[in-house]
Amino acid sequence: MPALPPRQAAVMNMHFDLAQTLPGGMPVPAPCSDASFCQRCEVRDRAICATLEEDERGALNRLGRRVTIAAGQTVMWEGDDATIVANVIDGTLKLSASTGDGREQIVGVVYPSDFIGRPFGRSTPHSVTALTDARLCLFTRGAFDGFAREHPELEHRLLQRTLDDLDRARSWMLLLGRKNAREKIATFLLDMSRRLAREGQPPLDRFDLPLSRQQIADVLGLTIETVSRQLTDLKRIGIIALPGRRMVEIRDRAALLDCSEAA
Repeated sequence: MPALPPRQAAVMNMHFDLAQTLPGGMPVPAPCSDASFCQRCEVRDRAICATLEEDERGALNRLGRRVTIAAGQTVMWEGDDATIVANVIDGTLKLSASTGDGREQIVGVVYPSDFIGRPFGRSTPHSVTALTDARLCLFTRGAFDGFAREHPELEHRLLQRTLDDLDRARSWMLLLGRKNAREKIATFLLDMSRRLAREGQPPLDRFDLPLSRQQIADVLGLTIETVSRQLTDLKRIGIIALPGRRMVEIRDRAALLDCSEAA
């Protein structure tokens, strides 16, 4: 069979649960025939499909594929045809865009239960790359779009997610445009503590950052030296502890909240 373009080959080389194999060892995603998967899914009550009835969820499940991707692997590329969409089951991924001179700008981070890809769209507006090992519930965009058109409650859920994303984008504009370095770092840590917690659980007081300090700097529009200095200062005054290279422990949440909102 003809060689696949590098990007398509990279996607096809992801490990799919229940995978089949074509000649030459090329893995092909197989539909999920395990009807109990949705009942076992860790994000079933907060993912895009949460509003569906059990039989509807089962029908959507049969259109999906389980895919495991490694940290550093890109699932979607900015500007490419929008061919797939996915629910994030586990792991953390970054959304990024490129400037005219080829520099990367991280424009968002997605977590378990988030939805990635552009349904009803022709092209992908940003690249999606795993920051940690991750598991996805993957759909071809055509199949997902067709299912969504027949299930208004799913389209409504998509609209809700879109509006939530818009609200977060506006909040991020405020953070980038008006907050100083200390306020940005404090806001970022508080957001991580909330987003990394399981549904219905309080924010985490101890967690591993999915981003490196350089990536945090890129997200917040700071230098890596400023990020390191602010984290060290927050540690020095007892608001946080840094017991590991990426581990953060929030010791005084009220004080951290004050730092995030200081004028």
